[in-house]
Amino acid sequence: MRDKVLIDTSVWIDYLQGSAQPVLQQFVDDALAGKEDVVPKIVIAELIQGARTEKDIEFIKELLEAFTIVGEGEKSWFNAGILSFDLKKKGKTINLADCYISVIAKENRASLLTLDKHFKDIQKEIGLELIGP
Repeated sequence: MRDKVLIDTSVWIDYLQGSAQPVLQQFVDDALAGKEDVVPKIVIAELIQGARTEKDIEFIKELLEAFTIVGEGEKSWFNAGILSFDLKKKGKTINLADCYISVIAKENRASLLTLDKHFKDIQKEIGLELIGP
């Protein structure tokens, strides 16, 4: 496992809502302990988009102060577009945001903790390191 972990929005939602299975809860807790956790700006936007109240937004803001916020490289969006294009040619339609998250994880040499199964298709395409319960 790499020293950096990028926790996908799907995991954060379950974790923050308290609806995560105990094994996932423990896995996130373990991932957070002693690792450098990176959060791309798009995950922040997705979490805020899904917030129910202003209080949720404030909690997300406070939570994110504990993590390294990662930006994008000069070609991140281009590479996400190419990834999406290549997957589509193989009959796999995966949303651009998840392609972008994968590219950001790869660029930052981070493992990706996710609940979304379609990341396995991305893993096969670009060698993304997935972790999860």
